[in-house]
Amino acid sequence: MLKIGVLALQGAVREHIRQIEELGCRAISVKSAKDLKELNGLVLPGGESTTMRKLLDRYELLEPIRASAAGGVLMFGTCAGLILLAKEIVGYDTPHLGVMDIVVERNSFGRQVDSFEAEMRISGVGEDIPAVFIRAPHIAAAGENVEILAKHEERIVLARYGQFLGCSFHPELTEDFRIMKYFIEMVRENTNVLAH
Repeated sequence: MLKIGVLALQGAVREHIRQIEELGCRAISVKSAKDLKELNGLVLPGGESTTMRKLLDRYELLEPIRASAAGGVLMFGTCAGLILLAKEIVGYDTPHLGVMDIVVERNSFGRQVDSFEAEMRISGVGEDIPAVFIRAPHIAAAGENVEILAKHEERIVLARYGQFLGCSFHPELTEDFRIMKYFIEMVRENTNVLAH
């Protein structure tokens, strides 16, 4: 059974765990470096990216997560998780994990009161996928090897860069599991490749 971790410092942790388990995988709450052992994939959920960085530093998780990425663990960042993955953040000197070849702009779609839901067409995933945007960032620029999977109002909101999947919105806050299923398929394919 695939083991998918969910960084459990802040954000919609329970909702991600539910989707992972309902899709037939084992979900692990990641609160310390030892929880990263033997994971096939890791979800970095939404929350507030500056607070999440402080918590990553406090629990000494930043370097172990970077090491997991370097070791080939697949990662899926939603909202603040996307900001954690990005190599560059507009207006900031240094990134957090800095593993995904994208530039991210925070709070692109307005503040909390401007939250909204949209129906998305996502390449390789499907049509009419509900997307909940809450203080969402967007991908302002993407490297040449980044696959753009979805845009909203001409802004990139879902992209894949090798082992990394980054999403501006919150798929875990809906009853549509197709984006999590897409990530789990990425993990499954990678695990099969490593097995041979």
